[in-house]
Amino acid sequence: MTSELSAAARRLAAALEPFAGQVYFSPEAHAEYVKLGFNPSPGNFGTGVALPDSPAYFTSRGSVMGQVPGELVASAFAVFNPTAVVPAVDFGWTLTDAPTICAARDAGGIGQLKRILGENPDGIDVVGDLLQRACEPLRPEGRPLYAGLLSQEVPSSPVGRAWRYADMLREYRGDAHTAAWTSAGFDATEIGLLTELYWGMPMGTYVRTRAWSEQQLDEAKERLRVRGVLNSDEFSAAGYETRDAVERNTDAQVAPAINALGNDLATVCDILEPWGADIRAQAGYLPGGPHELANAAKR
Repeated sequence: MTSELSAAARRLAAALEPFAGQVYFSPEAHAEYVKLGFNPSPGNFGTGVALPDSPAYFTSRGSVMGQVPGELVASAFAVFNPTAVVPAVDFGWTLTDAPTICAARDAGGIGQLKRILGENPDGIDVVGDLLQRACEPLRPEGRPLYAGLLSQEVPSSPVGRAWRYADMLREYRGDAHTAAWTSAGFDATEIGLLTELYWGMPMGTYVRTRAWSEQQLDEAKERLRVRGVLNSDEFSAAGYETRDAVERNTDAQVAPAINALGNDLATVCDILEPWGADIRAQAGYLPGGPHELANAAKR
């Protein structure tokens, strides 16, 4: 795999992230979930970006796979403590069913994009066409969230159509990333800690949002030290290379989409990137994001 492929895969992921991922912070989505009986957003991140309600988040995102149990949602999401996911999903299914909350998720995600970008932002049809082309060669094997989205109808509006394919590409990369780190022999606590270091963050900061206890994180650190991935609380030389290989493996799995776009990858990113800035400026998505941090992690 070439460094050019990694650079292209990460640029596309970063460009897609605020456009696709804004659904989890969308006030329109939160309002739709409240109608179904979920709690409203519990607050914001201090930047005006609204926090998701946990049961609504797990149930709505998981609903693309159908009305599945919380254990399956936890498996597909991979990085969250199942002891938090399972009861949240169980509770969610007492309030609604999968088709209903999936439709609410669509309405909320598309609603925020239309509010911020407009009904027909310049380039939306080009983006929709190119993202559809990027998805066409992707296979569903071992990709539970991507496969779940394959079963969903593509919205008819130009913004909704582009968002659906962006969400599919985002979930495909996420599924691929899970395959990469599990194949490398890491568990969810271990990859969370290593990813913080890879992003340049102190260990034990971001990973706490995944509901792991201090004891579980401390035990994971010790396993990583014994394995030789960590020296104290920092990467060993071999440890950094091992974590970087996980990211490169993820990039390699996205190669069919990158190859399908060809020279048009720059076109789609050139359109999406300013939209992402607008979404962030209007508190629709967090400043920065995982793919920007992954890019910054390169040594």
